[in-house]
Amino acid sequence: MSLSDVKSFAAGEWIAPGDGARMIASAVTGDPIARAGGALPVQEMLDHARRVGGPALRKMTFHDRARMLKALSIELGKHKQALYDLSFNTGATQSDHLIDIDGGIGTMFVFASKGRREMPDGHVYLDGEVEQLSRDGTFLGQHVCTPLQGVAVHINAFNFPVWGMLEKLAPTLLAGVPAIVKPATATCYVTELAVKIMLESGLLPEGALQLVAGGVGDMLDRLGCQDVVSFTGSAATALSLRSNDTILRNSVRFVAEQDSLNASILGPDVEPGSPEFDLFVKEVSREMTAKAGQKCTAIRRILVPEARQEALIEALSARLSKTVIGDPRAETTRMGALVSGGQKADVLEKAALISEEAERVFGDPKAFEVHGADAEKGAFLPPMLFHCADPDAGIRVHDTEAFGPVSTVMGYRDLGHAVELANRGQGSLVASLITHDPAVAREVVLGAGAFHGRIYINDRDSMKESTGHGSPLPHMVHGGPGRAGGGEELGGVRGVKHYMQRTAIQGSPEMLSAIGGTWVPGAREIAGPAHPFTRRFGDLQIGETIHTDPREVTLDDIEHFADFTGDTFYAHMDQEAAERNPFFPGRVAHGYLLLSFAAGLFVEPDEGPVLANTGLDNLRFMKPVEAGDSVKVRLTVKKKTPRNEEYGEVRWHVTLTNQDDEKVAEYELLTMNAY
Repeated sequence: MSLSDVKSFAAGEWIAPGDGARMIASAVTGDPIARAGGALPVQEMLDHARRVGGPALRKMTFHDRARMLKALSIELGKHKQALYDLSFNTGATQSDHLIDIDGGIGTMFVFASKGRREMPDGHVYLDGEVEQLSRDGTFLGQHVCTPLQGVAVHINAFNFPVWGMLEKLAPTLLAGVPAIVKPATATCYVTELAVKIMLESGLLPEGALQLVAGGVGDMLDRLGCQDVVSFTGSAATALSLRSNDTILRNSVRFVAEQDSLNASILGPDVEPGSPEFDLFVKEVSREMTAKAGQKCTAIRRILVPEARQEALIEALSARLSKTVIGDPRAETTRMGALVSGGQKADVLEKAALISEEAERVFGDPKAFEVHGADAEKGAFLPPMLFHCADPDAGIRVHDTEAFGPVSTVMGYRDLGHAVELANRGQGSLVASLITHDPAVAREVVLGAGAFHGRIYINDRDSMKESTGHGSPLPHMVHGGPGRAGGGEELGGVRGVKHYMQRTAIQGSPEMLSAIGGTWVPGAREIAGPAHPFTRRFGDLQIGETIHTDPREVTLDDIEHFADFTGDTFYAHMDQEAAERNPFFPGRVAHGYLLLSFAAGLFVEPDEGPVLANTGLDNLRFMKPVEAGDSVKVRLTVKKKTPRNEEYGEVRWHVTLTNQDDEKVAEYELLTMNAY
């Protein structure tokens, strides 16, 4: 069988493997299928990213980059079958491909969507609200985020050659930072194909993406304060990389996702035969067998009430016995091979350590059936279930991760004991809880939250739509404290901000408005050539303002509004009761009456570019309005956000003042306006 060369993409050139290249074997047959590695022009790669890729990405707005991510996702989707076909050599089944390849593409889609909906069509991301630093509001503060001006070095694990790359790459590119991707050598041939697809699409600016197939050489010794290292892998490797003198001296950002002894807790309220019990068995079985247990989020410790141990072991063993192990290309196969013979040996070594404290109750690695493949040549193992009778005395069961289809059942006395055992993992990516009792869920979160990056709770109400214990979602943070690495990835825009610098900006409203592209009260107001509701989205300017004429609020208005709406709250209808209320001088106008009057003062009634009112935010009522008072409105274009080629969202700042120019209400109005 001919070997394929897995090439690196460095400084705009594809570089074939050189001296010291490593052979890569098929996980299924054990035969050599590729080679990768060799010396690379490391400094040229870093310079190319910093001097070419970074400036090109930073010229693009967040929305430009989000559109690029969406287009890349679509392009990868066109080539899924080729990625599937190649990925079978890693030992992954078709259902495993859905996690890795489809999951990675889906993650990129989510970041594309969030970039368009939650980030501005500009170059500065506003982080939080404006802070008033002076009495009259002429000196303000605002936190902003701007892209780092270095390069992100992504060092990924072998188990997810596509998702592992894309879940880091999407937020990095959205932030405006170029990336150098270094996949694990054992599966880098799948990553190489995905990178080729993206590069050949022509969608990426030059220098935005480079690939290292093999080792990174002395790349980490050349990083500076504007660079980021994002690592997924073992705790030992993370410690070695994190301890690099250059990384420490230059305070290089280091994000790690590493070993995790994840636990799943069966609630004390769950009885055998209940929907929750069956769900628990299904979840644990799936996490033991998906990707042959080679998932950083897989369940390693199974915590059940002491009285439920026997029933759980019996039910779980029965389900695991139905797992068909074999050639991942076969439709009947439910669990493929581990990624390599070396990984198989490592799992067996770790399982032997666990067996010092726990009894193996299911799965014999020396006697199991493999369908359609040679068990001796391929990296196959059966699911192995252990039972630890004394988890309090155990050490290995709480600190040894066999990164394969291995999990240990242990009993707990009460819920506090379950939490204590879960926390013995000293920091995990995820813990799951199967319970139908909200009080149980609350106690577990309060007790275990500090030790876990995510807590997944499921029961009969959510089981049909839940995504599973082991599924990190791009919307939610992925990471964990302690042994899990102390880092966070994903989490929507939170993940993007890992590749940006948060800076505190201080200055006048005019300065903050210019920097953030969002009008700040006190900044210059612009008088437009016509009523702003008659002007199209593309013509409106930030700060464009109208001031309306005043309108008097009468007692008849208040009583009519109360009668018409049915809102006869005493503060509007009973003078003596209203006077006893510490907030009101007497009968006052309804807040929603004032909003209605405000709309009547500033709305342009004729058909025009305003297509719809989609809501309002941050409504506050500051001062009551009595009969005889008058109100007027200042309406200002605060922010503009394109939505598609036909219309965009306009955020208006609305202030209502009375006859004494005192604020009585303030809010932000959202409209969709045609281009």
